[in-house]
Amino acid sequence: MIGILLALSSAASWGAGDFLGGLAARKQSPFQVLLLMASSSLLFLFLLAVLWGEHFPSLNNILIALVAGACGSLALVALYKGLGLGNAALVSSVTGVVGAIIPTLVGMFIEGLPGTLQLIGFGLSMAGIWLVTLTKDGNVEIVKKGLGLALLSGLGFGGFLSIIAQMKGEQVFAPLVFAKLAALSVAMIMLRLRRIPFPKLAGSAIALCAGVLDTGGNFLYLFATQFTRLDIAAVLSSLFPAATVLLSGVFLKEKMSRSQWLGVGVCLLAIALITSG
Repeated sequence: MIGILLALSSAASWGAGDFLGGLAARKQSPFQVLLLMASSSLLFLFLLAVLWGEHFPSLNNILIALVAGACGSLALVALYKGLGLGNAALVSSVTGVVGAIIPTLVGMFIEGLPGTLQLIGFGLSMAGIWLVTLTKDGNVEIVKKGLGLALLSGLGFGGFLSIIAQMKGEQVFAPLVFAKLAALSVAMIMLRLRRIPFPKLAGSAIALCAGVLDTGGNFLYLFATQFTRLDIAAVLSSLFPAATVLLSGVFLKEKMSRSQWLGVGVCLLAIALITSG
């Protein structure tokens, strides 16, 4: 149960981070937002690593963290670009579903198939992610434009979830420092290549807070993988689009459709089935 609670907390933190990151990306380039998020994340993780007394990670864990960080950073940029197209619900849902499928398959390959009820729960969770993020906007052109970015974002998130979970040992914060260094490097390189100015800290509080929440999701997910199976942790953590939609409804006054309320119920049922094992 500890691993399940940590994975659900990870989803909530990631969902809140995406909500704030999406707000920040309305006024800034996705690469600028990524740079700000990576900067606040890096500082936050460094302080946690010092407070927890974690030593310098092994070379193997550093390499894993760097690759995972690069995947995660590209996923965030694709996600924010997709959100800017005007159909955030579709982009978020596809990202969540694809991001859940990849580590689920990896986990099943490594650890074998889970129980029947849990398999049903996995399927329902993906259906729930889709339903909870549906809106009445069915614009075909927007769907076509956003689908490619959503698939790319999902592949990036799925790669991050699968790769970062392969680190050995009980260290969490120190290896994630290197993951955020990779994200920071990607952001700086892309800003230079595209000749986009570096963002100013003034007026960037939302993006900085998004980085802290994204970091919270990262280490909560890593803790979850130490207490439960990779596929279970990945699927539950991938419920983050539900949190994003709920926050949008509360703070941006976006109305939820019947299908979205149905999706919330399906997600709760999926959680019950997954935790039954």
